[in-house]
Amino acid sequence: MTQPRITYASYLGLEQLLAAQHPTTDRHDELLFIVIHQTKELWLKEIIHEVRLAKALVRSGEVEPAYKALARVSRIQTIMTLSWDVLATLTPADYLSFRDGLGSSSGFQSWQFRTLEYLLGLKDASFLAFQDEGSEAMAVLKAALEAPSLYDDAIHRLAAHGLAIPAEVLARDVSQPYAPSPAVETAWLAVYRDTARYWELYQLAEKLMDLDDALLTWRHKHILTVERVIGGKRGTGGTEGRGYLQRTLERRCFPELWSLRTQL
Repeated sequence: MTQPRITYASYLGLEQLLAAQHPTTDRHDELLFIVIHQTKELWLKEIIHEVRLAKALVRSGEVEPAYKALARVSRIQTIMTLSWDVLATLTPADYLSFRDGLGSSSGFQSWQFRTLEYLLGLKDASFLAFQDEGSEAMAVLKAALEAPSLYDDAIHRLAAHGLAIPAEVLARDVSQPYAPSPAVETAWLAVYRDTARYWELYQLAEKLMDLDDALLTWRHKHILTVERVIGGKRGTGGTEGRGYLQRTLERRCFPELWSLRTQL
């Protein structure tokens, strides 16, 4: 049987992809809003794909091969941050012309973004409430919530290298938010004070810092864009808007990697 010819359009599923934009109004600028957010979700899909690979490699002790996946994530994060500049071309009047058409939809409902946060170690079960019980999104989120994070995997590598990590840290309930540990900070300090001995851990730590730095930069640019377009208004779906986003800047995926710098 002759196989159908693979074309550029068929390989990429362009018919389905380009038909996936459904503005709810006739306003010109709504298409940009949809395309920006759909693009972010596609990039989040790839980021999750890479973080899962990095997690598996780090957990199995193949730390150096994980660097490539983590570096790729950082590059994608840069692109996602730059995309806020495109969205910021929407003036307040532009956005308000179609905002009512968004209904109760909100970025809070992005299960891929919450999955990424869970994979990186920012565990907060309250976000499950934004998904329908029994849905695929709920299943993926719950699995990420209940599994060790990338940071849990990295801390286990510290222990595997003979650094003193308390049993309660290694056996913690990984579905709960991570609590910074003085012992974990001491272990990372040992890595940074003897980089030749712990070179792969040192490189891993810096790759993790790249991710956290880029995530915070993305959040900061998000805040600026929101302020530029809607000021201090509440978000769609009744979310708090700017106030909540400001607080997210305090969330660090890998807290001891930040705090140790004061001790060096």
